[in-house]
Amino acid sequence: MDTDMTPFAPTDGKALRHAFGRFGTGVTVITTRTAQGPLGMTANSFSSVSLDPPLVLWSAALRSKRHDAFAQAEQFCIHILSAEQQALATHFAGQGHDFTGFNWDDGPTGAPQIAGCLAAFHCTRFDVHAAGDHSIILGQISHAAACAGQGAGLLFDQGRFGAFAAKD
Repeated sequence: MDTDMTPFAPTDGKALRHAFGRFGTGVTVITTRTAQGPLGMTANSFSSVSLDPPLVLWSAALRSKRHDAFAQAEQFCIHILSAEQQALATHFAGQGHDFTGFNWDDGPTGAPQIAGCLAAFHCTRFDVHAAGDHSIILGQISHAAACAGQGAGLLFDQGRFGAFAAKD
């Protein structure tokens, strides 16, 4: 066993969250349209699943006030954020109904599409699975777009936002 590692009980939520946080991830904002208007949520639990059919997944916490709206949404859009979009990520991590100050339009499926992101995947809900204190939401991509230029993605690692340093 590696002597540089300190064991902990997997039931120790604080230690488990800290260990999970050591896995750096990209940052996304997921949007949908509700009866009350557009809704957004920041998530770093995004992953590609399949090319045929084109499937992606993300997870929503059950305790989130926005969980039910997203778990029941027929259509949603996943936005891959650029390193310059930390304010967008922070905004939608805290609340989801206020799109003021952000450039967006209704996308091809009706879910809001935020301008300036590195990529956008418009999805139809494929399935939702209960998974502990989260729901795993699978989406089948019906429309996709990526920015034409190069750009670094916004990363989240150990509770901090960041980006890769530029190559020399």
